[in-house]
Amino acid sequence: MQTQVDERFLIDRDGYEPAYMMLYRSGELQERVETAVAGLAECRVCPRDCGVNRLENETAVCQSGRYAVVASYNPHLGEEDCLRGWKGSGTIFFSWCNLRCVFCQNFDISQEGCGAALRPDQIAEIMLRLQDMGCHNINFVTPEHVVPQLLEALPLAVERGLRLPLVYNTSAYDALHSLRLLDGIVDVYMPDFKMWDSKLALRYLKARDYPEVARQALREMHRQVGVLKMDADGLALRGVLVRHLLMPGDVAGTAAIMRWLADTLSQDTYVNLMDQYYPAGKVSDQKYAEINRRVTQREYATAVQAARAAGLWRFDARAPRRVLRWWN
Repeated sequence: MQTQVDERFLIDRDGYEPAYMMLYRSGELQERVETAVAGLAECRVCPRDCGVNRLENETAVCQSGRYAVVASYNPHLGEEDCLRGWKGSGTIFFSWCNLRCVFCQNFDISQEGCGAALRPDQIAEIMLRLQDMGCHNINFVTPEHVVPQLLEALPLAVERGLRLPLVYNTSAYDALHSLRLLDGIVDVYMPDFKMWDSKLALRYLKARDYPEVARQALREMHRQVGVLKMDADGLALRGVLVRHLLMPGDVAGTAAIMRWLADTLSQDTYVNLMDQYYPAGKVSDQKYAEINRRVTQREYATAVQAARAAGLWRFDARAPRRVLRWWN
């Protein structure tokens, strides 16, 4: 991968180690594990605050009991350049979700729960396999509802030689106390910021409080790790990378989100403006006809202009996918 990294956002690989190693050596990592797992007895892992006893396999919104359900894992070459590098990001896709996005492009994973429930030692083994495959990081996809299970697996993997940075790839519908358990453990936070308006969040995500929860979560993530920093090869090692999926008719509220990122976090926030939306999930239902189309080139250009007007300038470098001119 050929890249040039601004020296202000450069981390020297010499002497680098993932954040979790310090907590592992001090014994605090194991203490965090015990706290997180105990909390499953009256689950408040995510903002749904269901209160069920997941230690006894009771389930509620996220449909997940004692163990995390894993749909798949692989070296992912479709992630951002700074994550995928030349050997891939080591993604572990967790099934189920605490949101109910009607347009979810992984509907079979998030709302149908394909996959198998795995013990901590099995998840640790997956991390080590991905490391052996040459992946540049371990990328937990949709982890909001399984933070205790991730923490439980981590020391087992570290004991056997895991030394890759951890990427927390989330919708940003995260509980603050879960994020605080991850402080000093996660190296790179990669939250979505899906939607600005609470009424639209209720309509499309089935979570009226999503915008405020996401703002709180992103502030906490930024407090922990700051803006995104990379090594000389352009691989992300620490910081926040924000994804934002553009939506037809700007139902996501892109300009407001971009202004908030610049004003509240930093104008140096690294952002991926994604134009990959397509009708999926339940969108074919006539109830959601207003988002039953792709994003247009004009809408993409308007979003980029809004981000730049807000003062943001660090964007994922890949050229946007082509969209059909028919929609313009």
